[in-house]
Amino acid sequence: MQVVKTGIDGLIEIIPQVYQDNRGWFFEFFKRSAFREIGITENFEQENISFSRKGVIRGMHFQIAPFEQAKLVSVLSGAVLDVVVDLRTNSPTFGKVHTCLLTAEKHNILMVPAGFAHGFAAIEDALFIYKTNAEYSPAAEQGIIWNDPQLNIPWPFTSPILSEKDRNLPTLDELLRKSVISRVK
Repeated sequence: MQVVKTGIDGLIEIIPQVYQDNRGWFFEFFKRSAFREIGITENFEQENISFSRKGVIRGMHFQIAPFEQAKLVSVLSGAVLDVVVDLRTNSPTFGKVHTCLLTAEKHNILMVPAGFAHGFAAIEDALFIYKTNAEYSPAAEQGIIWNDPQLNIPWPFTSPILSEKDRNLPTLDELLRKSVISRVK
């Protein structure tokens, strides 16, 4: 596998070795020993799959302590612009936005450490898969509005399809004033 560093501690893109022949293709999405060799030591507890139509934005979601989630994200079909924001207040890259195009054709995977807000835009109809190292906790769920002017995320659409919840999320500044971000480790 190829490991692509992003310049943000712990955030890496993984491009797996894909084996193709006349039957199709095969690759190892997750292999604990190979991941440990590249520094990914999380024990994943939950796996989720979602389908999003082209034009949908989901996010920017995160969970506060003690339920923060590291995520291993990819797409099974289609393509998404995956977006993360470093919310670790002790990090030199706090508030930094990183984007990564995840495609079923490339089979790439993004390892998102705990302490990041996460979201994506469906560039095509997309089947999105992700593992988390902690189970979902509704009481710990938080989020940042997708079009927060401070973050200036380069979304591919200006009028996305959003859930009611995502449409009404606060800005990063509002979360900082409420000390919500201080509860992200």
